[in-house]
Amino acid sequence: MREVAISRPSDNGDRPAEAAPPLAGVRVADFSRVLAGPYATMLLAELGADVVKVEHPVHGDETRSWGPPEAGGEAAYYLAVNRNKRNIALDLKHPEGRAVARRLCDRADVIIENFRPGVADRLGIGYEAVRRSNPGVVYCSITGFGGADRPGFDAVVQAESGLMHITGETPTKVGVAIADVLAGLNAAVAILGPLHRRALTGTGCRVEVSLLQSALSGLVNVAQSALVTGEEAGRYGNAHPTVVPYQTFATADGEITVAAGNDGLYRALCHAIGRPDLAGDPRFSSNPGRIVNRDALIAELEAVFGTRTAGEWTGVLTEAGVPVGKIRGVLEAIRAADQPATVTVAHPTAGPLELMRTGFAVGGYTPRRDPPPLHGQHTRPLLAELGLTEAEIGRLEQAGVVRQAPDPPPPPPLPHSTPSTPSAPKESR
Repeated sequence: MREVAISRPSDNGDRPAEAAPPLAGVRVADFSRVLAGPYATMLLAELGADVVKVEHPVHGDETRSWGPPEAGGEAAYYLAVNRNKRNIALDLKHPEGRAVARRLCDRADVIIENFRPGVADRLGIGYEAVRRSNPGVVYCSITGFGGADRPGFDAVVQAESGLMHITGETPTKVGVAIADVLAGLNAAVAILGPLHRRALTGTGCRVEVSLLQSALSGLVNVAQSALVTGEEAGRYGNAHPTVVPYQTFATADGEITVAAGNDGLYRALCHAIGRPDLAGDPRFSSNPGRIVNRDALIAELEAVFGTRTAGEWTGVLTEAGVPVGKIRGVLEAIRAADQPATVTVAHPTAGPLELMRTGFAVGGYTPRRDPPPLHGQHTRPLLAELGLTEAEIGRLEQAGVVRQAPDPPPPPPLPHSTPSTPSAPKESR
């Protein structure tokens, strides 16, 4: 196989520097699967990195089969965390597949993998092997439990980390794979620091992220309180251990959450609901007192909130400057968001496809809007970029080492107004 310099897609064009993608020119080789790694690489892609997602040519990323629901034959789970990437279907267990992977690694600025400990080394793409030929690489390993050879599944990590212990009325898993999401965020942040140093000095390093450590660090004040007191953390359901009132309340037709995070907000709450006597009651005048007398205060507030609807109380408390919100369903929350929560992309098999936005925006820069790739969608062009001839690519395809997805029909054009715009006026909040 002949050696050539790999090209990198450019988003810059003739745009001014401040409008260029922050990570333009950065190549990410993504050997991760499922959620934490793909979420991290999607965040890097959102910042303009060229992410090449590597999948097995037969079964691919497990999340491709984690449906229904599906759109255009792709599982919603996979669609959630893989936009703005290119895709190569490559068998890493085959010697020639490993040789292709090494070429990709040698030309990458960042490598992300979430193999079980030791697997990347056996495949010849571990950190020590890669850095000998690519000393400036930023190499990120995501594991479930650090060095322990245990499969890292979010539900198990939530149990082992204490997250499940402090959630719900009985030990309850958070409704989204929060340990994976935290690990993905940690990985993206941890990669950006060494990338900056690499730009200045040319040196790389290894970044290690675990789901367990991400979950433990995500306990923040709850963990610190346990360390300070030496006592096991309690479980408060929809209430707060150290701020009162900061919880849900039933109204005449639904539930709301009230967050009176300081004494001033508590007094404003009492006056807004027509109970100024509660503000003057010495048992409740300070937050430490409200913690000690939590049950008595909450009983008084519950009686008041049950007299009016959620919409009425939301309007009253918002007008008074008291933090309050309705408990919404997921789809309801997306449609009610103050700013558009979704973007629409032209997916090759699903057509116009609504996807969730990331939680940040970088001023002056509009991210690409490429749909999540089909399995093996970019295999042939990527192999050509890596220097393989048509004959070599054909031979690898024939041997099952690589796979190119069939060309899909052109997607229908995007609508002028995307579904991210609510179809009805938002209610007063």
